[in-house]
Amino acid sequence: MEGGAAASTPAALPYYVAFSQLLGLTLVAMTGAWLGLYRGGIAWESDLQFNAHPLCMVIGLVFLQGDALLVYRVFRNEAKRTTKVLHGLLHIFALVIALVGLVAVFDYHRKKGYADLYSLHSWCGILVFVLCFVQWLVGFSFFLFPGAPFSLRSRYRPQHIFFGATIFLLSVGTALLGLKEALLFNLGDKYSAFEPEGVLANVLGLLLACFGGAVLYILTRADWKRPSQAEEQALSMDFKTLTEGDSPGSQ
Repeated sequence: MEGGAAASTPAALPYYVAFSQLLGLTLVAMTGAWLGLYRGGIAWESDLQFNAHPLCMVIGLVFLQGDALLVYRVFRNEAKRTTKVLHGLLHIFALVIALVGLVAVFDYHRKKGYADLYSLHSWCGILVFVLCFVQWLVGFSFFLFPGAPFSLRSRYRPQHIFFGATIFLLSVGTALLGLKEALLFNLGDKYSAFEPEGVLANVLGLLLACFGGAVLYILTRADWKRPSQAEEQALSMDFKTLTEGDSPGSQ
């Protein structure tokens, strides 16, 4: 760390982060298990193309997006611009993987002649994807691209944090809607008979909710926020912002 001794890590934080990662990895693995055991697996050029959609959305808009939000809690003493780049890259990976999931479902519907964008799940899904993209684009323009005034960045930062957490929760909720929709389509009346697939999917839904709750809890603990560092007075990746324009204050 530049400009002082490294701040200590709260004793409980690593355990909560590890727990969140255990939940997230179990969530991804169980999604794959559900698709493999009960939906036939994944194959792009076949009727199994649709199955790429839930897996990609869980990996991208839930797991990776949640991890991107945790970057500032995990990397507490690393250079701020390095942490910002990692935060942005994780969001890019999340968007690319989610885009593959969207292409999979739209292409599958086109081949089958199914209607698009009629369900609440699909409306929420498109909304979440668009919001994620806009959030990344605006965040890049304000915090990574050199040139935005410090005062403007300072005013926007609270909104960026709020919308990041909100979009993540919308992603979890949309995934739960999609899971419920898939169960009703695939199982119908059998769902109420405690079919093994339904039970597994219900556990998957609980994991989605628990992962979202764990990430949100870590984010909202004020004493776990990344401590201010001397280098963070420069909010641009370009060193020239240290010497021009407004004089940065404490964050």
